[in-house]
Amino acid sequence: MKRNILIISSTLIALLLGAGLTASAQNNVTIAQEQKKAIEGVSSNNAKVTRDGSKVAVDIKLDVSNLKVKSTKAILLTPYLVNGTDSLALSSIGLYGRQRYYYYLRNEHRISGGSETSFRIGDNEDVIPYHAETTYEEWMNGCRLILTRRDYTCCEEHDGAQQSELVSRALWVPATPKLLYVSPKGEKTKSRSLSGTAYIDFPVDRTEIHSDYHNNVTELGKIRATIDSVRNDSDITVTSIYLKGFASPEGTYAHNTDLARERTATIREYVLKLYDFDPSIVTFGHEPENWEGLIAWLRKSSLPHASQILEIAEDKDTDPDAREYRIRKYYPEDYKVMKSEIYPLLRCTEYKIEYNIRSYSDPKEILKVMKTQPGKLSLEEFFVAGESLETGSPEFNEVFDIAAVMYPDDEVANLNAASAAMGRGDLKTAVARLAKAGESAEADYSRGVLAVMNKDYTTAVDFFRKAAEKGLESAEEHAKVFNEYARSLEAK
Repeated sequence: MKRNILIISSTLIALLLGAGLTASAQNNVTIAQEQKKAIEGVSSNNAKVTRDGSKVAVDIKLDVSNLKVKSTKAILLTPYLVNGTDSLALSSIGLYGRQRYYYYLRNEHRISGGSETSFRIGDNEDVIPYHAETTYEEWMNGCRLILTRRDYTCCEEHDGAQQSELVSRALWVPATPKLLYVSPKGEKTKSRSLSGTAYIDFPVDRTEIHSDYHNNVTELGKIRATIDSVRNDSDITVTSIYLKGFASPEGTYAHNTDLARERTATIREYVLKLYDFDPSIVTFGHEPENWEGLIAWLRKSSLPHASQILEIAEDKDTDPDAREYRIRKYYPEDYKVMKSEIYPLLRCTEYKIEYNIRSYSDPKEILKVMKTQPGKLSLEEFFVAGESLETGSPEFNEVFDIAAVMYPDDEVANLNAASAAMGRGDLKTAVARLAKAGESAEADYSRGVLAVMNKDYTTAVDFFRKAAEKGLESAEEHAKVFNEYARSLEAK
């Protein structure tokens, strides 16, 4: 792979010239690269070269009604498949004058061998149906079908060959454009955070922590476990711990303000006593009454008067104490349920631990971290690891798959994961990834590649054109190639 953007473009030249081992041309005949002239006395109709799996069939209707052959001479018509320096001679048709025909008949000998189909001129064969089959080879993609004529005298010598191109580009299927991988933007600092909520109980109107009170052992353990998960990692530096305490609407707003503030301050002191943190990085705030939490609960509640209570709770123009009083007064039974079910959960502490992770540059180390703690890696680091692996290998694909899992909403992560999915033939996953890959030129290019793989060439052309309009130059050539190919299919 290359840094930044990897696009290995297929070119029209490669499609037309092909590659592979050169097949031996019969009798060492050289096939001209450009030859449009007709063969004297021979015309062809409906010449076709078709492929069915590994089998290639060539069918030609040869009109020889105007062909003149002297009694002592013979003419050999040989079709060739030609692509650049590669060529393959197919079985020939021998057209013999009367004396030559009987000569070969007596001697059981034909000019081109046993595969030749032979005719005697004058036997009323004006149109000869020709059919030959061979095995497909990669170089035949975009080949030409050439017909050659060679004239033989009685002494087995032949005059200069004539040739004509019957099909200009047979078996042409443009190569699937190469997949594209985009290098993501690097992070100057890898900042991450962990958040949670602890439901620490306090005795009525008290602010000191009792570890053994109600479920406090478990709830305090939540905060410690979250801090320990990053504090004990040598690759991580904790930069901030923020605590926010909430009280329920029960009681006066002023009293709840004091409780929320003081109880949260107590939890801060608890953290500072447990850990050797700089006090400046452990901060706190408070919300006197957790009305937002109550509103969220009421919206899902099955209380008989949930909608009426919700209307009161959402009336922010009314004093909080007045709102709480109206709920208690007009809906006392519902209020009892609220006090027992939701109010305890409204008294909580939200915590957020922010930290920085060191950078990784060694691909081997990145791959090791990816196996156990992929959340520590940036997208750029995933890309560095991918560059070190063989493109399309299972390990390579895994890197980009995990990157997309760790960054599910990142457009570049989804784009690269889509390319990895297409590379292994998982087009369903590619569709899902490209849906989240954004509208960049690279994303449109990849959608074009996916359309090619789905044999939807018209759609592919549209996406390649969009990518080209957005500045991706290589997409323009693909748009031209597949537009031409789509038209060739429509013409068949």
